[in-house]
Amino acid sequence: MQYRIFGRTGWRVSEMGYGMWGMGGWTGSDDDESLQSLHRAVELGCNFFDTAYAYGEGHSEHLLGELVRAHPGQKLYTATKIPPKNRTWPSRRGFKLADTFPYDYIVEMTRRSLENLGLDSVDLQQFHVWEDAWAEDEDWQRAIDDLKREGLIHAAGVSVNRWEPENVLNTLRTGMIDAVQVIYNIFDQAPEDDLFPLCDELNIAVIARVPFDEGTLTGTLTKDSRWPEGDWRNSYFVPENLNASVDRAEALRPLVPDGMTMPEMALRFILANDTVSTIIPGMRKLRHVESNIGASDGTALPDDLVEKLREHRWDRRPTGWSQ
Repeated sequence: MQYRIFGRTGWRVSEMGYGMWGMGGWTGSDDDESLQSLHRAVELGCNFFDTAYAYGEGHSEHLLGELVRAHPGQKLYTATKIPPKNRTWPSRRGFKLADTFPYDYIVEMTRRSLENLGLDSVDLQQFHVWEDAWAEDEDWQRAIDDLKREGLIHAAGVSVNRWEPENVLNTLRTGMIDAVQVIYNIFDQAPEDDLFPLCDELNIAVIARVPFDEGTLTGTLTKDSRWPEGDWRNSYFVPENLNASVDRAEALRPLVPDGMTMPEMALRFILANDTVSTIIPGMRKLRHVESNIGASDGTALPDDLVEKLREHRWDRRPTGWSQ
């Protein structure tokens, strides 16, 4: 496992982190299997784990707390997120901070997450949606200051809405945010335009989420893919999205080097960008843990392949199904 510095926090985090959304109630998730995968990730050097209260209403946080307590001699960095009070993902233009992240609610939900985790503090507390129009609102800034002063959180972050990497720039300029979590992968390269340069300038950590484009970049989806009733992917991969996604994944297949899988190529593309502090693929199974962490071996993709992959940039805007 290779490690990178997590922005101005100075934390030395594994460049392959662990996304825990799938453990919070996705169809097919199993706690025993999840915990085996989490422990295996620690054995392989992973030390950054990202969860959220909304992942099973605290269920994923409980699993993370159990993992941390099982490894008292190792520093495992914990990150969670405050759900919007109005429970609307993503946020929308015109939403008010008072309806989404009022002061008392930020503090209350942080304490509730700590109860779920069974920990005295969390390393990184993040807002699970965001509007840059809230940048100068002192309510959230005061909450972050107070939580840090009490030692309940050590850093603050924002998880940016899907396909809106620019919807946080003024917030980062306040100096109150230590990390930004954003969708970044072979298709979603837009963060490179404005967000990444600002993060470099301000020394803000970058967490790259959705490295496989919700599964498209695993190369396993087909235009007939369906999921069990209640699985959110049925509402995300509507025909308009699924068909286009499969076509774009197929266009990448000839570029996959011999001896490499499409998921590995997708991860190595992200690692080619030094601005990224850590990637958080979802990993519910042991084989996914071992294959994904295996991409963190210090071996870079050839420059010419990275340039070819850049040609597959897919600029998208939020829609009714993009969540």
